[in-house]
Amino acid sequence: MSDFIAAAERGLLERHGLADFESLWDVQMNAVDEPNTGRGGWSSVFRLELEGSGFYLKRQSNYLTRTLHRPFGEPSFSREFRNISRYLTLGIPALQAVYYGERNVDGDLRAILMTRALDSWTDLDSLLQQWPTLTAHQRLAILQACGQLARTLHAAGQVHGCFYPKHIFLRSRSGAYVAQLIGLEKTRPALFGWRDRVKDLEPLLRRAPQWGEAEVRELLATYTQASVDSGLVDSWWRRLDKRSQHKEVR
Repeated sequence: MSDFIAAAERGLLERHGLADFESLWDVQMNAVDEPNTGRGGWSSVFRLELEGSGFYLKRQSNYLTRTLHRPFGEPSFSREFRNISRYLTLGIPALQAVYYGERNVDGDLRAILMTRALDSWTDLDSLLQQWPTLTAHQRLAILQACGQLARTLHAAGQVHGCFYPKHIFLRSRSGAYVAQLIGLEKTRPALFGWRDRVKDLEPLLRRAPQWGEAEVRELLATYTQASVDSGLVDSWWRRLDKRSQHKEVR
């Protein structure tokens, strides 16, 4: 695979001498958190500021994901970059890649993934913590944005696999909200119809205890493009509630 550089950022990277794998690997930065270790290697995330714009630069060595298609493993960033590219092609709002590359250095399989920081966006987890202080209009707009994001995702034939509040980012725009996704490592095609979609949606609702039935129905109304009190929304509510109760028992 040849290195990927987003056209919009190529000039910026070139001005700072960061338009190649070796330079991005060697640049000194402070890690955002403790490195992930395991799988025979390590993976770390860094914050990079260039001319007033924020980026996340992720580097890993021998941190591999093994699947049936790649039994000997590949960098986990390779799968994430593939999914970012797929989302872009399918028109699913998600984080944007700036650079991707990988190298085999003396037997170590290294990979770099650089993405634009979502500095003007807020994760749903943070908004849920503020939920009691938000206006009724803000709450409804957030629920509708989440429902529309899920609708777009599933209409494109994909399930996210980690459709959690911490992976949904929102931004206010003209009195409404727009939403996009991060954390695409577990994305896969939807193979089992509504069962896959219920399985994708239910973890979001379980991690949003601030939402009662009425609020979930507002989200589902946008998701299904039906009225809040429709039979279709009733059906989806029952399916999600049944799965949620099953997960709680387990």
